[in-house]
Amino acid sequence: MHSSRSPGRHPHRLILLVAAVVTLVTSLSVIPAATAADTLLSQGRPVTASSAENVAFPATAAVDGDPGTRWSSAFSDPQWIQVDLGEVATVTQVVLNWETAYGKAFQIQTSRNGADWTPIHSTTTGAGGTQTLTVSGSGRYVRMYGTQRATQYGYSLWELQIYGTLGGGPDPTPTPTPTVPGGDRLLSYGRTGAASSSQSDQNCWECTPARAFDRDPASRWATSSTTGWVDPGWIYVDLGATAQITKVVLQWDPAYARAFQIQVSPDASAWTPIYSTTAGTGFKQTLTVSGSGRYVRMYGTQRATPYGYSLWEFQVYGTGGAPITPPPLPPDPAGPPRLVWSDEFNGAAGTRPDAAKWTADPGTGPNNELEYYTNHDNAAMDGAGSLVLEARKQVTAGSTCPRDPLSGSGTCQYTSARMNTGGKFEFTYGRVEARVKVPKGNGLWPAFWMMGADFRTGRPWPYNGEIDILEVLGKDVKTAYSTVHAPAYNGGGGVGGSYRLPGDADFSDDFHVWAANWDSKGIVYTLDGRTVFTIDKAAVEATRGPWVFDHPFYIILNLAVGGDWPGPPDATTPFPRKMLVDYVRVYQ
Repeated sequence: MHSSRSPGRHPHRLILLVAAVVTLVTSLSVIPAATAADTLLSQGRPVTASSAENVAFPATAAVDGDPGTRWSSAFSDPQWIQVDLGEVATVTQVVLNWETAYGKAFQIQTSRNGADWTPIHSTTTGAGGTQTLTVSGSGRYVRMYGTQRATQYGYSLWELQIYGTLGGGPDPTPTPTPTVPGGDRLLSYGRTGAASSSQSDQNCWECTPARAFDRDPASRWATSSTTGWVDPGWIYVDLGATAQITKVVLQWDPAYARAFQIQVSPDASAWTPIYSTTAGTGFKQTLTVSGSGRYVRMYGTQRATPYGYSLWEFQVYGTGGAPITPPPLPPDPAGPPRLVWSDEFNGAAGTRPDAAKWTADPGTGPNNELEYYTNHDNAAMDGAGSLVLEARKQVTAGSTCPRDPLSGSGTCQYTSARMNTGGKFEFTYGRVEARVKVPKGNGLWPAFWMMGADFRTGRPWPYNGEIDILEVLGKDVKTAYSTVHAPAYNGGGGVGGSYRLPGDADFSDDFHVWAANWDSKGIVYTLDGRTVFTIDKAAVEATRGPWVFDHPFYIILNLAVGGDWPGPPDATTPFPRKMLVDYVRVYQ
C-alpha cells in the first residue's frame, strides 16, 4: 500500500531543539575534568569541518568554550570536524558534548599532516550525551569522523575538547586493514570526495558527493540542476592513501553517463584513465579495472539524458588506501528458520490488539483515501482466534477527507483500522506471513505490508522502502498483488506482480496464507505455500534501480476505504465490512 506522504524537512526539529536545551542544562555540570597532567589543547584553535548546517552553527562554535553555541553539519554521512593543535601533541582524552543530533558510528582520528589519518577510537554504538573517551595517540590534527548519524539530521557538538600534552611522540601504528577473500575490500566507504557540482533543491536535497560513498542505496549525488546539466561532469573519491584498484561499481540514477572514463590520480590533478566507454548502460555497472592511485574519478563526457549526472553509489574496491570499515551487513535467516515473533490473536471477544506488539496509527490515510483510522476502536479480537479490522460507514466530526461521492461531504464518512509494529518489533530478513480473509465490496482495500523503519525517524517515502505482501481490491477479489517500492520504482511503477487462485476462486471466500521470504538476494512471495512471484535483487539493480530493502522494517495491517487505486465505495458496498487476520508470524 504505497504512501504519498510528503517528506517534510524538519518534522520533529522543534521537539529536538527543546530536548537539546534540556540536554544543555543538564550537561553543564557533568563534563568531567581531565587528569591533572592533561591540558585542554583544542579551545580557540583553528578548526574546519566537512560542512555546516548554516551560518548559525559554524565549526568554531565547537571549540569556543561556550556550552551555549554549537557546530552542526549537513544532514548526510559521512561528516567530520577537525582541530589544528598547532604542533604535534600526545592526545590522551577527547570529550564530545553532543546535541540531540549525535553520531552513532564515528572515529576519533589523528594526523600529522591533515591528510593521512589514524583512528585512535572507533565505535558503532555511540550513545550521544557527553562522551569522555580515554585515547592514546599523537598528531597535530585531531578529527571526529562520523559515518552513521543517530537521527535524520546531521552531527552536532556543543563542545569538542581535546586533552593531552604538546610535543607528542611517534604516531601510533595504523590499524591493519582487514581483507576479504581475494584480498580486495571496499575502499571508498565513508571517504571524502569532490565533484564538478552538486544539486540541493526540492528535487534532490543535499545530493553531495558524500552520498555516493555512504553505502546507502537511497541517497545519491547529482550534478547541479542550474549549472550541472552539461558535459563534462565528474565525481572523485579520496581513498586516503595510494591503493591498487581492481573493481568499480556504479549504481546510476536515470541521469546516467553514455560516455565516461574511470580515472586514477596520485594528487587529484593529473589523471590516468583505467576504463573508458561510449556505450554506458546506466543502472548498475560493475567494472573490472586495474590501476593505482589515491584518487578515483568518474569522468562523464556524454550524458544519456538532457539532465546531468547522478549516482546512487560509487564504490571502489581493491587493496591499500585507508579504508573505513562500514557497518556489517545483516545476516541471512538461519536454516531451518525458527519462529521469532508472532501474534495468534487468541484473546477474548472485544479485546484490543496487544499493546506490547501493536500501535494504533489513527488519522486520515494517504492516497486520497476516504476513511478516518481510529485509535483501535475498529480493531478487536472476535473470540474465535482472529483479529477483526472493521470498516464502518461512520462520520468523524471535525475531520477532513477528499469529497465522498455518495454524500458529497468533505468530512470523513468512514472509519477503519490501521496498526503497526514500529518501535516494538522491527527486523531485517526472514519469512513473514499472515493468514487473512479479505472483504469484498467496491472501495475496500485490505493490506498486509511493511515499511522501512527509518520512516519513523524522518526518512520520507519511498526512500525508506516499502514491501507489500498482500493487497486486494474489494472490487476485484479474484486478483491479489505483491509489490516493492523504492526511490527509483514506486507507486504505479513499483516492482511486483498480480496472481489469482486456482479455479479463479474469490479471495474473499476463505482464509489464505500470504508470505514474503526475504533475504539478501531478494524476496519470494508465496500464497498458501505456492510461489506466486519472485523479485531478484540483482535483476532489479540491473534493470530498475537500487535495492533499498537490506535494513530493518516493521509490519502494518490496515483496511482502507477508497483511494486512488480502489476507487470510492458506492451504493452497493455493504457496511460494516471486516478483514479477518488469524495470525501474523515471523521466522528467521
